[in-house]
Amino acid sequence: MVMSVSATELRGLRLLTHEVVGAVLGEETSYADGLLTVGEREVSAVLAHPALASVRVSCCSPGESTRIVKVLDAVEPRCKAGEGEVFPGLLGLALLAGRGDTHVLRGAAVLSAGFLPRAQEAVLQMSGAGAEFSPLSETHNVVIEFEPAPDAPWEEVAEALRLGVLRLAVHLAQAALDVPADGVEEIEALPGRGSTGLPRVVAVTNIQTQGAFKDVMVYGRSMAGSLPTWIDPCELADGAVVSAQYGHPALKNPTFVHQNNPVVAALRASEDVELAGVVLCPEPVSEGEKRLVSEHAARLCAALGADGAIVTKEGGGNADGDVALKLDALEDIGISAVGLFAEMAGRDGTAPGLVVAPTRANALISTGNYDELVRLEATDAALGGERLGIVDAAATDELEIPIAAIYGSLNPLGWNRVTCAAEL
Repeated sequence: MVMSVSATELRGLRLLTHEVVGAVLGEETSYADGLLTVGEREVSAVLAHPALASVRVSCCSPGESTRIVKVLDAVEPRCKAGEGEVFPGLLGLALLAGRGDTHVLRGAAVLSAGFLPRAQEAVLQMSGAGAEFSPLSETHNVVIEFEPAPDAPWEEVAEALRLGVLRLAVHLAQAALDVPADGVEEIEALPGRGSTGLPRVVAVTNIQTQGAFKDVMVYGRSMAGSLPTWIDPCELADGAVVSAQYGHPALKNPTFVHQNNPVVAALRASEDVELAGVVLCPEPVSEGEKRLVSEHAARLCAALGADGAIVTKEGGGNADGDVALKLDALEDIGISAVGLFAEMAGRDGTAPGLVVAPTRANALISTGNYDELVRLEATDAALGGERLGIVDAAATDELEIPIAAIYGSLNPLGWNRVTCAAEL
């Protein structure tokens, strides 16, 4: 007997969302009436690892006079209902994700904060001046601070922290498994080629692949040395892509953003185009490898029947070259391409904005100026550390820092809150 299975059954995903209106510490983890209670002893058990001497959990909410420094990653709490796993390849087998039901604690995030090698200090302000620059100032944040075990290799510390934060994100979401959802988001399978008659657009997403502490996991593995690959956006929603990249705070894509890819969301919502999927690309260092990856990415977009592509990056000036080469490669084969860049235009904004600009493509969107200075008012409390090394100041002091240090402020996937206006 032959059974037919629809594409939606194979790849459709349903997000059962639970709105979080507050987060507090307590004896046991629970979720009721929008309040997320985080069991302190449970957190220690979930994050227990020989490479971590201790962990400390705190909660902070929008409007509180709190600053989080040395932010490393942010994860939205999610878990599966029934079969399957979130964060495949890290918390379970690297099996195809993006199917079935996934519970989401909307409005909450689990953050890790502290020192790791090669990490650049990231700042997140929860209230007052500066809070408007990062979307994570609007979430109820469960913050994990840690002390490495004596003599533990830093790579093991980073891995223990990463896996522990993912496990905690699942643990928190599981508190809502038996609670009626506040909303249901149906993410249908991608339309077949030519089925809608609309122009097909691919989200070309570059991710960092520069070794330990500056890497991104795809199904639990680094893409370093790989060629571009196509992925269904439903897989992103289930955590197929996890950040292990702690450089360029304003220009990094936390795991939270991969789970809620803004470019994908905009293309899905559009009535003018159809989303043809996501092409993930490594960001190699050498020019030859950058050209190889860019040509293959363009070829893959052509094979998908793409009429257009939106190309994004992760990281600073080196990553400008990855976007520029892909834009040109796409245009060369007749695929219209748009690139998202953060500028590095000097503090007054008058210097050339791009380290590497495309030579043929000309559709570019700025996500802000990396060098712009912003002032942050003093706070009553700080998490993640007592001092901020980039300005040698107490973590609670009034600060003037480059917007480059504010977590997510210039996000190249368009997650940020920075806008521009013409002066008349």
